Amino acid sequence: MNDAHLHMVVNHFPIIGTIFGLGILIAGIVMKNNTIKNTAYILFVFAAIFAFASMATGEGAEEMVEDMPSVGKQIIHEHEEMAEKLALVLYILGVVSLAGLFLNIKKNAKANLVSFLAVTIAVVAVFLGKQTGTSGGEVRHTEIRANAGTSSDTIQNGGEAAEDED
Repeated sequence: MNDAHLHMVVNHFPIIGTIFGLGILIAGIVMKNNTIKNTAYILFVFAAIFAFASMATGEGAEEMVEDMPSVGKQIIHEHEEMAEKLALVLYILGVVSLAGLFLNIKKNAKANLVSFLAVTIAVVAVFLGKQTGTSGGEVRHTEIRANAGTSSDTIQNGGEAAEDED
């Protein structure tokens, strides 16, 4: 198993785990159930851990595909920039989630405030996750790119159509 394969194995959980975690956390808040909230917090912590693993394998995956036809360094760079933002937000969410777990266990009055903070951060993470997942998919799935209907010359020239000289 190489870095590209490992990257594809681990890169889905930060996005999917955050989406599920957000839904579970909202349910826990609505139901006023700390066990449900704690479940969401654990998902968020795992999402942060998998984000770290995804970032650690991303560079190796990039090296394997950046020179392939129809991939291009610009597409990978855009994905990498989005992934860095998502990872940072997920690391913050992971720390906030650990604090939420601790405060719930201690039955601290500030636990509810942390729950709402986690929801806010998770909403941002879901948005960034969508962007990161789409840009990652565009690396090898040319059919989902915004310029999918253009010629291969356009894609290889970084989005600018080649002009014929008369």
